[in-house]
Amino acid sequence: MSSAPAPAHGSSTSGAGATDGSGSTGRTPQVERTRAMRQRLMEATVECLVEHGWGGTTTIEVSRRAGVSRGAQLHHFPSKNDLVIAAVEHLSEVRRQEMNAALADLPTKNRTRAVLGLLAEHFTGPVFFAALELWVAARTDEALHEAVATLERRTGRVTHAYALELLGIDDTVGRNRELVQATLDLMRGLGLAAAMSDDTARRGRILDAWARVLDAEIEKGTKA
Repeated sequence: MSSAPAPAHGSSTSGAGATDGSGSTGRTPQVERTRAMRQRLMEATVECLVEHGWGGTTTIEVSRRAGVSRGAQLHHFPSKNDLVIAAVEHLSEVRRQEMNAALADLPTKNRTRAVLGLLAEHFTGPVFFAALELWVAARTDEALHEAVATLERRTGRVTHAYALELLGIDDTVGRNRELVQATLDLMRGLGLAAAMSDDTARRGRILDAWARVLDAEIEKGTKA
């Protein structure tokens, strides 16, 4: 098989036809550029929601932060509602992936308390605060409410399943399902409290107490 001719002395290897030696062009493929642009838009959306709330978040400001043209933004996300819902769902999944990466580092001793700490980080972080703004806005907006309710049901199922995985339990056994749901409800409440003030010390004491409850009440094993 013949090899590609070497460039003439002094010529540039950059440009539209340049390759990295593997036969692919040096330019970023269009699909990758699109993915990166959407990522910037969604990250900028969450930043705006956290800093300025629902009312202060505009598609114009999001586009400016993301460094994306208004036309490109509207092409991918025709409305503010579309953009915000996509951003919250996408970055919630990103956060779960980050938590998955931390899963291997969880200790075997006092594991329940470590799991609660990991969940609490998720529910007191920027994505949760952005989702909170979305929920409040949806309360009085019928169209937004329908979309957010669908999103909440979907993410709720995923989060419940993830909590089961973290705790290593079967929710068909005993009262495990109710205990996990109570745990997630507790986390949402702690997230609301964190939105108003820094309650790190109080939150730590609550998590310590709830970890003892779970260790005493959760039933291990699987349903026969």
